[in-house]
Amino acid sequence: MANGEESEKTLAGSPEDAPGVKRWTSGLVLLGGLWLFSMRFLKTLARPPYEFKEIVRQLNAIGYRSLSLVLVVGVVIGAVLTMQSRPTMIKFGAEAYIPVMVAVSSMRELSPVLISVILAGRVGAGIGAELGSMRATEQIDAMEVAALDPYKLLVFTRVVACMIALPLLTIIADLVSLVGSWFVERIEAGMALSHFIQTVMNGVEFSDYLPGVAKTVFFGFVIGIVGCYEGYNSTGGTEGVGRSATDAAVTSSLLIILLDVVFVKVTLMLWPY
Repeated sequence: MANGEESEKTLAGSPEDAPGVKRWTSGLVLLGGLWLFSMRFLKTLARPPYEFKEIVRQLNAIGYRSLSLVLVVGVVIGAVLTMQSRPTMIKFGAEAYIPVMVAVSSMRELSPVLISVILAGRVGAGIGAELGSMRATEQIDAMEVAALDPYKLLVFTRVVACMIALPLLTIIADLVSLVGSWFVERIEAGMALSHFIQTVMNGVEFSDYLPGVAKTVFFGFVIGIVGCYEGYNSTGGTEGVGRSATDAAVTSSLLIILLDVVFVKVTLMLWPY
């Protein structure tokens, strides 16, 4: 009987082997690893000198090469938001407030979050794949053997570049979203550009613009640190490279959305409508 009970327990498996427990365990391991990886970033930040040439090179790769994508997305944000809201605003007799509504919505929420999520897919996955391939080909190990600091050269520079590039790209997206909105207003209502600009300037305050740009600094940190973490700790050879790229994009996008909930609450507390 004892042997039969033991065999039944073996077949049933331990509670730790349940899929739900494994997912929670892997999630906690990921959060702990990201926390330690982030603390290492802060320690590196306190230890100059920095690799400024590499930071500039990463700014070109992360920021400049994403500019065309940001321009298209920004115009579409403004145009679609204007087309979707226009019938409702006309119904309530608030057609004149369409430029302000689009500007506030884009600056506070849509442009920062959408641009961050899109770049999490492009930049985060790219960083994860790049560092993952370096780990698979033992380039990172070779740097450690040569008494170089791979974290400072590969991770720190990319995270800093993300934190600088994302706010700049968000500012550009905010501006071009207004262009897209004005283009629709010009076609639908014949609104002059000077009148559109004046309406936006009268209705938008600095508190509408600052929070949206400020939180993208943290979003950029999330994209950079998650992408570097997944690639730097990649395992499984070339197969692990693809897994690292996918995990970097998914994890950073999820964290951005969750962090945005916190930032919205903080923004409403500091700058209420």
